[in-house]
Amino acid sequence: MASPNIEAIQRSYAGFRAGDPDGLLSAMHPDVEWVHPDGLEKYGLGGTKLGHDGVRAFLARVPAVLGGMRLEPREFIEQGDRVVVFGTRQVTSLSGRTATLDFVHSWTMRDGKATRVEDIFDTVVFNELLDS
Repeated sequence: MASPNIEAIQRSYAGFRAGDPDGLLSAMHPDVEWVHPDGLEKYGLGGTKLGHDGVRAFLARVPAVLGGMRLEPREFIEQGDRVVVFGTRQVTSLSGRTATLDFVHSWTMRDGKATRVEDIFDTVVFNELLDS
């Protein structure tokens, strides 16, 4: 049986999968820090976005640079206020090329809500895909 933190995070992934921003944000504190690798800055996706509005702005930017993305979380490890998720993401470029990348998501939780979500993955492969 999953912990309340893991259940909240799983609901967030389900919201992402369904294209439901409210579902995605359901596990996030209103002042969440949403952190993506700086190597994505040239696409307007890198760096730290703040709060639900920052996450929504990030999500609105994604279709301008990606043809699609699917996340498959596979393993959830919880230690104290941290949940680390290992999985894969299938990314499709605007030109239709697809690559599968491993990811690690680090969720810092407080009172059942994420105060920080950090996305870690191979930005070199991601950039090569988008630049092709």
